[in-house]
Amino acid sequence: MATTMTFDTLKFANHLKAAGIKPEHAEAEAQALAEVFDINLQSVATKEDIRLLEREIKQLEERLNERFDSKLLQLDQRMTIKLGSLMVIAVSVVAAMDKFLR
Repeated sequence: MATTMTFDTLKFANHLKAAGIKPEHAEAEAQALAEVFDINLQSVATKEDIRLLEREIKQLEERLNERFDSKLLQLDQRMTIKLGSLMVIAVSVVAAMDKFLR
């Protein structure tokens, strides 16, 4: 979004002239400053730009949270299966040892 700002070069030049700056220097400084403002203000973010970025960041955060929750659930399921498998193996080993040692 473009930022609109008015810079009164005539008023600025008149202030410089009143301060004792030569008229041609005052006018050149005013014009140069106006160009600097014009160039630099083209890249300044507006409140709307910031709001748009905030919305995009919130959407990204929500998508990442959903992916994280999904991955966490998958991990939980895999860990439950592995723990159950280990318990079955442990019980089987104990039962086999009990039969073998009798």
